[in-house]
Amino acid sequence: MATPNYGYEKRQKELAKKKKKEEKAREKAARKLSPSSEGLAPGDPETDVTSLERDPPTVPELPTKDG
Repeated sequence: MATPNYGYEKRQKELAKKKKKEEKAREKAARKLSPSSEGLAPGDPETDVTSLERDPPTVPELPTKDG
């Protein structure tokens, strides 16, 4: 009886994992390039990167001991 080739099996798993990771990265890049109709509008300040560059988010002041 032939012995299992564990090295081959491991390599196939690694290739499948790499392929899945690359596909996920491609899908993420495609989503980033084309704004979706779901959720907030592209011009919305919460999602618009250019508006964040012009108007950085304000950080509330922390209360001091004096009040």
